[in-house]
Amino acid sequence: MNRQSLYEIRHARPGDVPGARRLILDTFYREFGYGYVPDWHADVVDLQGHYLDHPRHALLVAAHGGEVVATTALHSTGPAHPPHPRELTERYPSGTTAQLVRVYVRAGHRRNGLARELVHRARDFAAAEGGYRRLYLHTNTAIPGAEAFWRSLAEEVHDARPTGEHGPGVATVHFEIPLRHPADLRPAGPPTPGTRAPAPALAPAPAPALRQGAFPTLPRM
Repeated sequence: MNRQSLYEIRHARPGDVPGARRLILDTFYREFGYGYVPDWHADVVDLQGHYLDHPRHALLVAAHGGEVVATTALHSTGPAHPPHPRELTERYPSGTTAQLVRVYVRAGHRRNGLARELVHRARDFAAAEGGYRRLYLHTNTAIPGAEAFWRSLAEEVHDARPTGEHGPGVATVHFEIPLRHPADLRPAGPPTPGTRAPAPALAPAPAPALRQGAFPTLPRM
């Protein structure tokens, strides 16, 4: 039996907002140990406005018995400098970067593939939206299982652990998940008579390679 069949996985609805916020805050306090930090977590105060009411943003949930037990969100703001390296802000500018955030699963519902499925759906949303060129995220590899999970889905672009950019106890690594836009997936074929052949899909803009270990010590967030 597919364990995911026990869950309803979808874009969040207004009625899901309180449960999603509760899960996110529980993760901050009980698992991360540092609680709500306004500079990092402003979106959590207004999930409705930040995600549900924004056409380019998304909040996805997995629900079980009416309870939100997993979340994943995506927004159009790239990483900021500081605390992140300037090279990252240049590679992932706001507007054309989809940033993946709030990928959390309540403890009793893990090992059911929920996070992976939610990430896949967020990736598909970003690819179909049309304005995003890259899908970016960063994670705290000090959280058990986080690094192995993201390495199974994404490509590392910068290891910030030597700089300690988020302060003691936070071991940040930055990743990118390749986007496949719908235009990239269309089979090639002759154009219909009287029409023009479709233009080739726009390839992601090349970005300079990030030099591991080449960044100065950064201010802490």
